[in-house]
Amino acid sequence: MVGLKPSDVPPTMAVKFLGAGTAACFADLLTFPLDTAKVRLQIQGENQAAQTARLMQYRGVLGTILTMVRTEGPCSPYNGLVAGLQRQMSFASIRIGLYDSVKQVYTPKGADNSSLTTRILAGCTTGAMAVTCAQPTDVVKVRFQASIHLGPSRSDRKYSGTMDAYRTIAREEGVRGLWKGTLPNIMRNAIVNCAEVVTYDILKEKLLDYHLLTDNFPCHFVSAFGAGFCATVVASPVDVVKTRYMNSPPGQYFSPLDCMIKMVAQEGPTAFYKGFTPSFLRLGSWNVVMFVTYEQLKRALMKVQMLRESPF
Repeated sequence: MVGLKPSDVPPTMAVKFLGAGTAACFADLLTFPLDTAKVRLQIQGENQAAQTARLMQYRGVLGTILTMVRTEGPCSPYNGLVAGLQRQMSFASIRIGLYDSVKQVYTPKGADNSSLTTRILAGCTTGAMAVTCAQPTDVVKVRFQASIHLGPSRSDRKYSGTMDAYRTIAREEGVRGLWKGTLPNIMRNAIVNCAEVVTYDILKEKLLDYHLLTDNFPCHFVSAFGAGFCATVVASPVDVVKTRYMNSPPGQYFSPLDCMIKMVAQEGPTAFYKGFTPSFLRLGSWNVVMFVTYEQLKRALMKVQMLRESPF
């Protein structure tokens, strides 16, 4: 046995909501440099970055991070962390914390188990809800991660901080600018949410049903790793389009479809899998840390809640 034992009382919606957001923030703190490296590799080759690209080329995950540290400073891989944590606290709380509740809504009355279709519908629903609420935080996070600063001076920085970024984008691009790329992000996160949450849900269920593992760390680790791999494979093309479209200045792309067409025309279909390695390293490690932490937080929070409600 590893970690806290499962509670006899199912976790409440509030416990799942808070636990998912907190676990996701913890996972982001550990894996954020990989996410930044992924963004830099995904935007490499864009026309707007041609001048910078001639001076700097990113090669591989570790090479990208080392190049950033060498040219932009040791804190550069964590550019956009504040917006990233804001995103996870709202985004993961909804898409993961509410998944079980939404799944029950779609499950027919009297059914013992939820079908694959029901789980996919639940994953798509919570993913779309989460994007609608958290899109501005994602836009700001990507802008910070994509910005390149080759000197210690802050004079070349477009945004002085996270809150200034929200205000500047709203002022220069309108409020709609904060929701830029919502459609590809909904597509991407519907896919990612289904691949992550549904895969984790099914793998964990089967491992327990066939008594291959018990409901503890090894089971959570294997399920989370499988979820991260599936999510990376199916979501990478949409993720690249989302990143480039959200980072683009007004007028560069007419729509996400235009962005996709230009990518294929200028760089070929392999552009859809730019940054695949950091995406997998990030999603795989993020899923392992997040789901393992989430499971333990749910149990800890339920234990605290039961102790508070206990009369003794």
